[in-house]
Amino acid sequence: MALLSEIKCGKCDRKYSGIRSRCPYCGVRRVGGSGKSDEGSNNSTTKMLISIMIMALFTLGSAFLLFSTPVEADAISDPPALAENGNTITTGSLEDGNESVEGFFPPEPEPEPEPEPEPDPVESIRVRGPYGFIPNNDFTQPKGDPIRLTAVIEPEGLDVNITWESSDESIFEFAHVDGGIELLGISDGHATLTARAGDQETQVTVRISG
Repeated sequence: MALLSEIKCGKCDRKYSGIRSRCPYCGVRRVGGSGKSDEGSNNSTTKMLISIMIMALFTLGSAFLLFSTPVEADAISDPPALAENGNTITTGSLEDGNESVEGFFPPEPEPEPEPEPEPDPVESIRVRGPYGFIPNNDFTQPKGDPIRLTAVIEPEGLDVNITWESSDESIFEFAHVDGGIELLGISDGHATLTARAGDQETQVTVRISG
């Protein structure tokens, strides 16, 4: 079906397009509605097709404008943030009043303090003089003559504090020196010297003579 009707020339009986005002073959002018249409008038069909084409173009243009329009930034909502709060998490902001999920992020357990190592126990302590260990823990020292004494503990190498004590400071007195004490007799008589280390102690009888 042609979009435009064809006209048959009334003189030469040849067909030509209905948009022409003269016959292209014999030159006779087309007057009014003269001439014979080969297929009849198709003006209504042509108008319908043109309307359909216009509507299709309008639909395509509307769709293009719809999908090409940028979306406002406020229309896009941010995903809810996760806020850590102790051992809970809160969806969204705290002002929104959203519910919390307990136990999602449990707090890390604090490391237990390491126990302090117990010191090795002292097994024994003995007092040694300038010439070796004091026999029977009993010795005599001239008055006014100082003597240096040290304490030896077992096992060796223990880092323990050693204390000294006199039972009668009127008989003798002592002063702490590097590695032990220096004892000085001040009057005739005898007194007990005690050395302690940890849970162990030893006693030495010190006799002072003039």
